[in-house]
Amino acid sequence: MKVIVNRPGVTLNSGEADVWVWAPKAKKAAIQLLPSNHELPLTKAQYGYWHIKTTELKDGALYKIILDDKDPLPDPASVYQPEGVHGPSAAVDLNAFEWTDNTWNNVDLPSYLLYELHTGTFSPNGDFAGIESKLDYLVSLGITAIEIMPVAQFPGKRNWGYDGVFPYAVQNSYGGPKALQHLVNACHQKGLAVVLDVVYNHLGPEGNYFNEYGPYFTDKYNTPWGNAVNFDDAGSDAVRHYFIESVLMWFRDFHIDALRMDAVHAIKDFSPNHILAEIKAKVDELMTATGKRHYLIVECDLNDVRFINPLDKAGFGIDSQWIDEFHHALRITAGGEQTGYYSDFNGIADLAKSYNDAYVYDGQYSPHRDKRFGIKATDNTGEQFIVFSQNHDQVGNRMLGERSSELFSTEMQKLMAGAVLTAPYLPMLFMGEEYSEPNRFMYFVSHTDPELAEAVRKGRKEEFAAFHAQGEAPDPMAEDTFDNSKLQWNLIAQQPHQTMLAYYQSLIALRKSLPVLHQTSRKGLHAEANEEQQTLLLHRNYHMQEAIIMMNFSSNTQSVTLPAGATQWHLQFNSAGTAWQNKPSNTPAQSGGTIVNLQPESFIIYINE
Repeated sequence: MKVIVNRPGVTLNSGEADVWVWAPKAKKAAIQLLPSNHELPLTKAQYGYWHIKTTELKDGALYKIILDDKDPLPDPASVYQPEGVHGPSAAVDLNAFEWTDNTWNNVDLPSYLLYELHTGTFSPNGDFAGIESKLDYLVSLGITAIEIMPVAQFPGKRNWGYDGVFPYAVQNSYGGPKALQHLVNACHQKGLAVVLDVVYNHLGPEGNYFNEYGPYFTDKYNTPWGNAVNFDDAGSDAVRHYFIESVLMWFRDFHIDALRMDAVHAIKDFSPNHILAEIKAKVDELMTATGKRHYLIVECDLNDVRFINPLDKAGFGIDSQWIDEFHHALRITAGGEQTGYYSDFNGIADLAKSYNDAYVYDGQYSPHRDKRFGIKATDNTGEQFIVFSQNHDQVGNRMLGERSSELFSTEMQKLMAGAVLTAPYLPMLFMGEEYSEPNRFMYFVSHTDPELAEAVRKGRKEEFAAFHAQGEAPDPMAEDTFDNSKLQWNLIAQQPHQTMLAYYQSLIALRKSLPVLHQTSRKGLHAEANEEQQTLLLHRNYHMQEAIIMMNFSSNTQSVTLPAGATQWHLQFNSAGTAWQNKPSNTPAQSGGTIVNLQPESFIIYINE
């Protein structure tokens, strides 16, 4: 296939617009300039592309695409939809922004400490400027990378982002592309990396005009969202090019540091060169050309190291992946309900296995899946896995959207944070957990199609059948559902939230300052569970430093024995310490020689130099 230098859509450069449209079945194509309705005919090129170079399309100009004299359509590669998914596209000069981050070159991946946030509910403004206003707060917390849920244009103003229908366009209600560039630049000035969540496994239903252009989808495979994106069927060369150029655009034109690709297990591609491997190869080429580092992160439900193994070892070369199994085991250990996909997890023994082996299921039989599942990840390093005690999925996909702050005691919340932040993997927080935000994070949309809105309501109800949830799911279309999911920033100055925030700050600072906790090597690591006591001992070694993290998930004080050499163990952190208590009656754990009395729902970190 002919290599196209510029990405699909409109690229502005030195006052000239370079326009590429893929419409292989069209007999004629044109750009319609708005509001004049003046049409610029496109010239047919190879492989179904249409092309024009023109000076009539300026920065900010509105336009649509006309195929075979039919109704005008938005550009599927639009970078801005100022009037929403059904409105005209806008040409944007992405090269016009004056970047001041020339010396920035991304945070080392092992040093990523991620903070997942949703733009619309993170701040009162619900936009990129609102995120920017909180960057100093995130830096003081100890975060090194913010992970922004999808910003691709979706219907209306309220959406998680996974219903986006313009993978190149930046949501208008968040501020559009130039505001995103401004945010990324500001993050880099503060020393923060930016991870953007992108969705390449499906496209949303409302405003989806892709079928009008060409075979972007294939009926060879089915996904939870319908026909799969066409990555290996007839016409797939152009579809692959479309998504590869989207990846490169975020890195090159928006200076995004890493992409988190949603549910890549739903990407169906049986071609010899998997689309993820091709994306990785193209990103490597970009990094060689620019000297800048970028990472690729995936959400993957397959426990298959092929995704994260390097290209030269027959892998897809992805840098890191979310590991839901750590979360599932942790939640069951903490006392969460063992329903739905949680039914596969038996608590503290599985949590210890996740520390030791990354994947809980690495070849054994899975009752929930009714098959043997997974493969061992023996040779994969810690930074290739991202762990968390909650995220947008695990909170918002509950029927009522309850956070850990509502489901678990304060002490258990602190213990869960300790389990994540002492792991040899990359830790991720979900916005607000660091001060125990009580507002729920619920599922919300703002579809304009009444039938579609009702289908979403019905789908939410059906989704919870396996969980046997009680009551009615909040109406995802209601504006109150969205408003009640916003963070309450006034709480960080009030108790007990102020103490919880200080707790997270101290624990994060300790992880960053102690080499044995900061490094992500899985060598010298061993986790051992005592199911009767509900305690877990996590040993970590690094050069001359050794750590033991003693966790008690039970509601009773447990006596735990320190390893040999107890006289050399020095207490570094105690989640039951007086500094973190709002109840003066709680006392720190006491050590009697080699015996430690571990308080209920608490953990202790000892260091042996």
